[in-house]
Amino acid sequence: MKIERVGSMNRVVIVLSYFAVVVVLCGSLVMDGAVLAQSPSLVLEDFQAKEADGFPSNWDHENQRSQSKGRDAYKVQTENGVSFLAARDAGQRIKKKKIDWDPRAFPVLTWRWRLHKSATAGTEPIAAIYASLDTDLLFIPVFTKYIWSASKPEGTVTEGGMFSGSEIVVQSGTKDVGQWFEERVNVYEDFKRIHQHEPATKAWGISIIAGPGVEIDFGSMIASAGR
Repeated sequence: MKIERVGSMNRVVIVLSYFAVVVVLCGSLVMDGAVLAQSPSLVLEDFQAKEADGFPSNWDHENQRSQSKGRDAYKVQTENGVSFLAARDAGQRIKKKKIDWDPRAFPVLTWRWRLHKSATAGTEPIAAIYASLDTDLLFIPVFTKYIWSASKPEGTVTEGGMFSGSEIVVQSGTKDVGQWFEERVNVYEDFKRIHQHEPATKAWGISIIAGPGVEIDFGSMIASAGR
């Protein structure tokens, strides 16, 4: 009887040990799956840093002659603990360059934007994000322009000229004012398709523009490896 009791206890211990191993292994697989499910990403801008007047740190003006207007038009703000860039009647572009961003490794660009007030009818675009992945022989940025259009349907592609980049409409119309919209584009594939060559291994940078009379917010810009 004593031997049988010990044997039963051993079997119980073995069964419990088995289940413990299964639980641990399953937990490891779930954790590994969660890690693997997370696509590697690179934060290009989260608008956490700003200068004394609210202008975003490490950003420049496209036109140095209108810096004062640009500094008044673009201000970093915070809402519910989340920072974003508010653009008010800008009418000009600002840029952030010298970003350590390889578009082949991180081809997908995502960002959010929220329209508060559109410009007068006929003003195009309402706003745009420029992904500049290379420069030409004169060191002029080669870019693809992702726009919020007042009238053109989403998906519309307009070929650029010698001094203008190609445009892709990713948001259209002025409905749902005050609502955040998230965009997700493959800048690497778009660049190859439009410009017919590989981009540089290090992108030139990104730019933002909001049209005159427009009030719009821009959220974080993140590049990821996800397709």
